[in-house]
Amino acid sequence: MNSASETVGTLDVAVAHAARLLEKNPTLAAEQADEILKSVPGHPYARLILGTAKRLAGRTQAALEVLEPLAREQPHSAPTHLELGIALGEAGRGGAAVAALRRAVHLKPDSLDAWRLLADQLDSQGDANGADQARACHIKAATKDPRLLEAAAALVANNLPIAEARLRAHLQEHPSDVAALRMLAEVAARLRRYADARTLLERCLDLAPSFDAARYNYAIVLNRQAAGAMALPQIERLLAKEPRNPGYRNLQAAILANLGDFAASIDVYEAVLKEFPRQPKIWMSYGHALKTARRNPDSIGAYRRAIAMQPTLGEAYWSLANLKTFRFSAQDELEIRKALSRSDLSDEDRLHFEFSLGKALEDEASFEESFVHYAAGNAIRRKQHPYSADENSAYVRGSKALYTAEFFAARAGNGARAADPIFIVGLPRAGSTLIEQILASHSLVEGTMELPDIPQIARELAGREARDEDLRFVQAVAALNPEQRLALGERYLAGTRIQRKSDAPFFIDKMPNNCLYVGLIHLILPNAKIIDARRHPLGCCFSAFKQHFARGQNFSYGLEDIGRYYRDYVELMAHMDAVLPGRVHRVFYESMIENTETEVRRLLEYCGLPFEEQCLRFYENERAVRTASSEQVRQPIFREGMDHWRHYDTWLGPLKQALRPVLESYPAVPSFAPSADSADSR
Repeated sequence: MNSASETVGTLDVAVAHAARLLEKNPTLAAEQADEILKSVPGHPYARLILGTAKRLAGRTQAALEVLEPLAREQPHSAPTHLELGIALGEAGRGGAAVAALRRAVHLKPDSLDAWRLLADQLDSQGDANGADQARACHIKAATKDPRLLEAAAALVANNLPIAEARLRAHLQEHPSDVAALRMLAEVAARLRRYADARTLLERCLDLAPSFDAARYNYAIVLNRQAAGAMALPQIERLLAKEPRNPGYRNLQAAILANLGDFAASIDVYEAVLKEFPRQPKIWMSYGHALKTARRNPDSIGAYRRAIAMQPTLGEAYWSLANLKTFRFSAQDELEIRKALSRSDLSDEDRLHFEFSLGKALEDEASFEESFVHYAAGNAIRRKQHPYSADENSAYVRGSKALYTAEFFAARAGNGARAADPIFIVGLPRAGSTLIEQILASHSLVEGTMELPDIPQIARELAGREARDEDLRFVQAVAALNPEQRLALGERYLAGTRIQRKSDAPFFIDKMPNNCLYVGLIHLILPNAKIIDARRHPLGCCFSAFKQHFARGQNFSYGLEDIGRYYRDYVELMAHMDAVLPGRVHRVFYESMIENTETEVRRLLEYCGLPFEEQCLRFYENERAVRTASSEQVRQPIFREGMDHWRHYDTWLGPLKQALRPVLESYPAVPSFAPSADSADSR
């Protein structure tokens, strides 16, 4: 005969087995629970398993017949009231479901599922405020959710594939889990899939309007998409709740700066730092705003304050180096070397220190050691942001195949007719800021910034369904009808209007990467001007190699990669010249330096602008300039950097090899073989 303990042990095993069956086979779980109840009538857990099994098998009414009396008998059982709430919701008894779920969260305040389901039920009842409050409690409890801990750990470790896989699997089962939605948006943002992040956060805020952390992330994403006009109300809403929050105020200042309101941005930074002076990164951001507003001594002081508070803040040192006219002291160089000797330095800080030391050594004419440190900084950056030169070359081949003279002729007369935009394209460090400053000195032209609108449109087009990833963009462009081309042109004009602060009829968009999208620009904005800024291949490419870009220039972190990118760019622009003769105006940096007035007159003539003497005195223009060349274009003409690459000539072998045909021909263009499949892609 079995002892009492053996009987209890056997019962526990049977109950555990029934519970495990719930996930795999609810019918078998119900059968197991029935067997237990034959031996132990009224067993509460077995009845809960039975009710759950019936619900999972689609027998909602049968489940309620088990769960409702059980809940009356077990008023303090949170799992019972949770399961009853689910069943009542499935039965369409929303009011009763809300009552049961409220009881469940009262009994177990950290029940994620109960809070999430309560929010869903309140939504279905039209109680948006109640649902928002329930989701706020869900978010609070989510910090302890073991189902999200693995994804959170992967995010902390920047293991984005694991984090994304775990979160997507979780959201398949729980699509309204706002904590998981926000985490997945963080993954998308780190991958620079800002459109995806934005969609996820909009869903998140639809479900939980008071989820402040998600709203803060949403404002960041909008700002990174250059949608500052949309981001500003989001951060203002947060500031209405927490007016002293330094993080919110810092983002507000950054948004204002991106909208071109530097005076307001500086005011916000100064107010924050007066109240919270021990904020090194805010001092650094303040320095950026001061630099753009031409307050260089003050910007240097701000960067110095950041360094004094956080000596390992590599970006603050690079911000000083990036002033171009600044020179590090011997003590500065010693501190940089000391930081680089640390074993606990983050990759992000280390790469900034490497670039900074490269610049300090360059200024000392220690070119060999300088190159070593520039290369080390680039190696870290390249590891963080892999780049495929083969993919870019495939894109150029696809573009050449699509963009024939016949293709454009068949689409003539479409697109937005406005002639407002003047695009300056090419590679970074090719003299585009100088051209911009010259044009922005004209009374009819406004300088704005490197606007991300065209690349954003291109990314969205590339995201449309296609068989081959390399062909997504060109296939999408080929498929655009006249109405769509017009809509995209109008969208660009509307989206960039926020950047225009004057009534000048023309404005400049100097995003260099738009050289990849000249065909798209012509199709959606046929009357826009397009200027190709070109510089000697070695001067341009090496200048980009030693310039740490915050984002968007992943090709610049390897000499071979940047050489191939330059070669592909020249090939694509040569093709556009052939199929759209005269559409693009080319400015060679060396010619602009040596024959300034002649080149300025040619430039203005192409833009349809009357000559103005002020364009030759561009260095007197007080406008804010945000790029690395900001100080150089405030001098009458900057010749010093033209042949600076020659100091590094010994180490540029991979770059020369990658460039070879265009390097040998410059400033002429070598002949490029026509695309083999051009006839098939019209």
